[in-house]
Amino acid sequence: MLDKAELLLPAGSLVKLKTAVLYGADAVYAGTPDMCLRAQSKFTLEELEEGISFIHARGKKIYLTLNLFMHNRDVEKLPAYVETLRRLHPDGVLIADPGVFMYVKEHAPELNLFVSTQANICSALAVQFWQSQGARLCVLGREVTFAELKEIREQCPDILLETFMHGAMCMSYSGRCLISNYLADRSANQGKCAHCCRWHYKLHLRLKDGSVKEIIIDEHNKDSFEFLLEEEFRPGEYYEIMEDEHGGYLLNSKDMCLLPRLPDLLATGIDSLKVEGRNKTEYYAAVVARTYRQAIDDWYKAPQSWNAGKYMNDLYTLQNRGYCLGFHDGKLTNISQNYEYTRTLGDWLFAGSIVEWQGNDAIFEVRNYINSGEFIEFLIPGTLDNLRLTLKEFEDAVSGEITPRVSAGQSKKIRIKATDWPLPVDEVKCLLPQYAIARKPEKLSADQQQMLHHKKTEFTRLCGKG
Repeated sequence: MLDKAELLLPAGSLVKLKTAVLYGADAVYAGTPDMCLRAQSKFTLEELEEGISFIHARGKKIYLTLNLFMHNRDVEKLPAYVETLRRLHPDGVLIADPGVFMYVKEHAPELNLFVSTQANICSALAVQFWQSQGARLCVLGREVTFAELKEIREQCPDILLETFMHGAMCMSYSGRCLISNYLADRSANQGKCAHCCRWHYKLHLRLKDGSVKEIIIDEHNKDSFEFLLEEEFRPGEYYEIMEDEHGGYLLNSKDMCLLPRLPDLLATGIDSLKVEGRNKTEYYAAVVARTYRQAIDDWYKAPQSWNAGKYMNDLYTLQNRGYCLGFHDGKLTNISQNYEYTRTLGDWLFAGSIVEWQGNDAIFEVRNYINSGEFIEFLIPGTLDNLRLTLKEFEDAVSGEITPRVSAGQSKKIRIKATDWPLPVDEVKCLLPQYAIARKPEKLSADQQQMLHHKKTEFTRLCGKG
């Protein structure tokens, strides 16, 4: 058991890796496309080597993933991949397949072997089994409740334990889903999930004559009827299938957010708190890392005065599907599903990041449109404070062209000069180093604002019941 829980962030690319570290991650996990569930990884081998050097130079850790379930066609690649792992010297390797675990243990005994969430570890017995095989750390399945986590920690004091704390939830059992295989011929268990649980499914009726009719729901009839399922052996128990003018999202889980339950996890002695989101933006990495970094450090300093409300506002700036507590409090409730919409929703957008300083000029890569007179807000690492900046015009960092509006695309970069900042530039350079992130307000419709407010209120009420 570690003295202090580590904050573990995903690193889907080299820039995301560096951003996560800048904003407070103790460790990151990454992978390469061929041999892990990180099929969307943007790493080349050379970038991975650079990332590992970057991590270790700052006293942080990096874990690489080898957590796919292997078919015979994959096994022939294993020897070369394991040799690459031995050369890279990661701080741990995440594995799910018992055969792969056995192979790596035999051929690379110096590597720290971690057991991935894909192995579905939900009991002390399973942890003890993997520990007996030589595992140094076990990632607990998302289905483990807090009560079960406490029992596992008490019964397994001599092995490192990791649990998910924030990010997307899977409709299936810790990622073991076959919907994507069936509908898109893409295996979720080989890192190629098509996220069919986020798709919009329309309701239809089949009439006695065999014809199929679409059910049209609009503003005139949306309140006139409901669709209910009744299971054969549960007569009288009706399960609502929701569809309205926005669509029907039967399998769409909300995102996990355990920040309000963070004191529970830290007091238990969990070793690693894991954030999901390898395909999310650098903005996501920055916000989640700095928010949880501050929250974790504040709890260790003064647990009695810790309050989740101080930190939730920043997490709400992220585009999300609404938050839930996952399985932490026990059985999932209807609040854990988002039946109204599949897209993420938030009141801020990723504006861009400082990719380098050229003397006293910041070179800013634009990730969203910015209009003249519209402010952007830089996230200051190491604190929850921000620095706002308003530009009247935008200078192209390459051509020098001046425009009243700038849009993202093709790595578009602008030059922010020393005189543009509201503070002395030397102070700004200390506050906002390379990879510092900026955001801008999102213009939401009245319906979207109402929906966002409802999700926040719903989650606050849910957390208050714990």
